[in-house]
Amino acid sequence: MKNTHLQHPEDSILTGDLSVLDWFTAGGHISTKIDGAPAIVWGTNPANGKFFVGTKSVFNKVKIKINHSHEEIDANHDGEVAVILHACFDNLPVIKFVAQCDFIGFGWDDTYCPNTITYKFDEIVRQSIIVAPHTFYQCENDLRDAVAYPLQHYKFCDTETVKFVQPECWQVETDFSTLIAFARQMSTTCEFITAKQSARVQRQLNACIRQAVLIDDLTLEAIAFDNQIDVNVLRLWLLVKKIKDQMLCTLHNDGPKAYINQQQIDGEGYVMTNEFGMFKFVNREQFSHANFNQGRFQVSN
Repeated sequence: MKNTHLQHPEDSILTGDLSVLDWFTAGGHISTKIDGAPAIVWGTNPANGKFFVGTKSVFNKVKIKINHSHEEIDANHDGEVAVILHACFDNLPVIKFVAQCDFIGFGWDDTYCPNTITYKFDEIVRQSIIVAPHTFYQCENDLRDAVAYPLQHYKFCDTETVKFVQPECWQVETDFSTLIAFARQMSTTCEFITAKQSARVQRQLNACIRQAVLIDDLTLEAIAFDNQIDVNVLRLWLLVKKIKDQMLCTLHNDGPKAYINQQQIDGEGYVMTNEFGMFKFVNREQFSHANFNQGRFQVSN
């Protein structure tokens, strides 16, 4: 898939793309999302064969920030991001491909809060840095042409200086066929909306989550009226969200213990990839609300 932002499955339904209903039941590769920050991209630059580190700005079309040396890090970045990139340049292994990880923290502690979720390891981490790799990229000649794939067939081994967090995850088998069949039936009554309308509706739904507004039928009717769209589309969105939330409860992982505001949770969520696409399982009321309101380290460049 192209290097794009992962969608919640319910958001994809708004424009009439029903493939997510097949995605739910097709199985596939499931990986654990780790709430680290910033995102670190590293590996061998296909344009010159040199080792590099960077943030997601390595994929920029215009203002590209690829760092092949400490000098380039200082020229392209400052503050905490620069400190982290210097440590990554010194410690991440030289690999022949391009990978992405989330930075969790520096070593010699057992508790870390890189963004919204606090992670507690079973023992003191003695490596210099802790990262959670999750994606690799195929790119022929240039990072701007990179295509992202889940890192499902490659397991990084800890080194003396890097602790790699790649939790195993599993799913308890549960039958969702009745709910999915109902969603298909409901879809026949919907007048789906355009991509532009969908973007506006998603912003409004995210605002409700951010403000802890209950998304019930009254809320959906208000959003539908404001956008002059069919309320059944939003009711289908809510049904697909409920399917996702129930399926999320069947997923588990063996990663470090995770907490939000001292309350233990299962983690940020999961990503599942199969022939019908790549979507994320995230409890939006639990994680997204907390992330919107206390996200500490939102780095885009």
